[in-house]
Amino acid sequence: MSTQTPPIASRPTFLQVATALQTLAIFFQAATAGLLLSSSYGELLHGIGARVMYGASMLYVLAAILAWRPGGGSPRPILYASGFLVLASVQVVLGIAHKPALHVPLGVLMFGLSLLALSRRPSPTP
Repeated sequence: MSTQTPPIASRPTFLQVATALQTLAIFFQAATAGLLLSSSYGELLHGIGARVMYGASMLYVLAAILAWRPGGGSPRPILYASGFLVLASVQVVLGIAHKPALHVPLGVLMFGLSLLALSRRPSPTP
């Protein structure tokens, strides 16, 4: 009879946590976008969420750099994170300019891309 212990679940990395935070922030933005139509405080919550989402996108870039440089990981997440920060910047500009015909589809795209990034397995470090 073998008494092997089950493998210990690995803790999430800083990059995974930053990606999850970004994904949650974008989901919050979708929820508060609906509140814009139905309540007086929707605009306030959406504005706060926009700042959090943008900060989460910057944190994602930082986490990607830190995962690559000292950890010896792949530099590819830096490209993803930087591209996402560009999309977030465009999203902010479109929101301020009140261009919902572009702002809403870009938000949906960003949520999908963030979910895709969240579902990626981290590459093993050598």
